[in-house]
Amino acid sequence: MPLDHRESLFRRIAERRDDLVALTRDLIRIPTVNPPGDVYTDCAEFLGRRLAGRGFAVEYVRAEGAPGDSDRYPRTNVIARIEGREPGPCVHFNGHIDVVPAGQGWTVDPFEGVVKEGRVYGRGACDMKGGIAASIIAVEAILEEGIPFPGALEISGTVDEESGGYGGVGHLAKLGYFSRPRVDHVIIPEPLNVDRVCIGHRGVWWAEIETKGRVAHGSMPFLGNCAVRHMGAVLHRIETELIPRLAAKRTAMPVVPEGARQSTLNINAIHGGQPEDHGGLPSPMVPDRCRMVIDRRYLIEEDPEEVRAEIVGILEDLRRERPGFDYELREVLAFLPTLTDADAPVVRAVGAAIETVLGRPAAQVVSPGTYDQKHIARVGHLKDCIAYGPGILDLAHQPDEYVDIDDMVHAAQVMAMAALSLLRREV
Repeated sequence: MPLDHRESLFRRIAERRDDLVALTRDLIRIPTVNPPGDVYTDCAEFLGRRLAGRGFAVEYVRAEGAPGDSDRYPRTNVIARIEGREPGPCVHFNGHIDVVPAGQGWTVDPFEGVVKEGRVYGRGACDMKGGIAASIIAVEAILEEGIPFPGALEISGTVDEESGGYGGVGHLAKLGYFSRPRVDHVIIPEPLNVDRVCIGHRGVWWAEIETKGRVAHGSMPFLGNCAVRHMGAVLHRIETELIPRLAAKRTAMPVVPEGARQSTLNINAIHGGQPEDHGGLPSPMVPDRCRMVIDRRYLIEEDPEEVRAEIVGILEDLRRERPGFDYELREVLAFLPTLTDADAPVVRAVGAAIETVLGRPAAQVVSPGTYDQKHIARVGHLKDCIAYGPGILDLAHQPDEYVDIDDMVHAAQVMAMAALSLLRREV
């Protein structure tokens, strides 16, 4: 790109700082909380109206039949496309519009979009409505500058990334929205820090373990078979045997933060005994069911079959050793580790733009958790995909989540420069 065009483009983006902040605040104020999937359609249509007003062709695609989809909570996605002056590649910016519940501990209203000390605060500010806003401002600035480009630019707002992405990118990938020849390069503005290119993520295996027992009167537990005690035995084996083994496994992948360069296992939930959705006291019963959900994150060096076998081994040992022990194991979701080639066009384009905008080399990192690249690679078979966006990764899902305004401006400049380089095949 000629130097004068680049400087003019960067200047235009910097001058639209207030618009960038306003757009981020508007998105935060649409509380797209997942679960259950509140006001997805409102947010998709908000984005669609804005982009249609800039000349984009806009589609809305509901993922009917996807997990969680219903007439009350429709899984509505928006895809907008604008064509260049001649045939060429397509660069697609994909952002998820859903956010996790606010939770406790906030010092500001999580859905107000409070601006203070150079930051925008709110649930989803960094993960990832600030990134969506930055990508929109980047593309709008290209159009406003009148910079000619071949091919096409696309922007999508998709749902359910926080719960697996099946109703969002997973659904659209099945329909061909993330495959060649429609799309060539994908940038996902996840908050991996403004000076880093994220080239992949660890693998994930979620499973539900249910221990079985037999009911009896709580005063005579010897007549029953306590499923909660059985689950306690499972937890003891995980805590004393499996977790220390996982901590010793290390990866060559540049996963951040440092603690995620090992294998990890999290206990997502445990439910046992009688439900607590009433105001009275429970009755005296020996619980005959206890259910636990585990979240296992693993490394590219690990065999996914061995990941499952570690848990199965513990359960089968207990079945042999512990009187009355029985269980069911159900897989909730599973995704392989994903890694884009470090020399891929989108990696080089974004890396070069970071160095131009920030004046320092870009770092290449891998995310500790999965994001929607998994569907683009697995279903769309498109390998030229990375995550890049404003925001500090450690703030995602935290109280008082925020995105730095300067980082959003810089990220928009990086996205605009990288998109033009890819469209013009300058990398």
